[in-house]
Amino acid sequence: MRKRLLRSLALFLIPPIGSLLIRLFYFSSKKVFHLPATVPEEPFIAAFWHGDLIYQPFLYYQLRNRPNINVVISDHFDGQIIAKTIHHLKLNTIHGSSTRNAAKVLIAAIKTLKNGGDIGITPDGPKGPRHEVADGVVIMAQKTKAKVIIFSCVPKSYWQFNSWDRFTIPKPFTRLDFYASEPLDLSGMEREEARALIKEKLLLHDY
Repeated sequence: MRKRLLRSLALFLIPPIGSLLIRLFYFSSKKVFHLPATVPEEPFIAAFWHGDLIYQPFLYYQLRNRPNINVVISDHFDGQIIAKTIHHLKLNTIHGSSTRNAAKVLIAAIKTLKNGGDIGITPDGPKGPRHEVADGVVIMAQKTKAKVIIFSCVPKSYWQFNSWDRFTIPKPFTRLDFYASEPLDLSGMEREEARALIKEKLLLHDY
């Protein structure tokens, strides 16, 4: 009972406070955006490491004037916290992962793409292994012919948790370099080849 009460309190308090701090830290920093020459008018898949999740909404806003994205988030408790925080940043979510409700998540993501919405996904989430690409992002892209854009945020100074994903929080008043790759077309690729390409691009600006 006490655990349930504490979790309910955390779900009520952390997302609005967290989203406010994220905005304050972000707006206090110097931002440099490295954007692709072209952004598809069609729905695309934004892929980023789980530990690099925190500022990706602001990179997405640079590519879309009207946000229309569902971010795949774990339905574990920490995922619920992240999902509610993301909602405060005006993004939607799909709950599930490659280990829980995988088929349901895949169907929902494909439906979103076919209905004109973008998808955000952490290929190494929700529980790792860190910096390993699961099949989901490749299946989504190849089933819908959606392009994949690799997102990265590289802060000059940051805090890093001792968690499986080395979750990173940029410090305020730092420099943030945002990278969005040219759209990747995975059509016709073998699954392993596509996964290797995504991993290579994700590691390009890793720190």
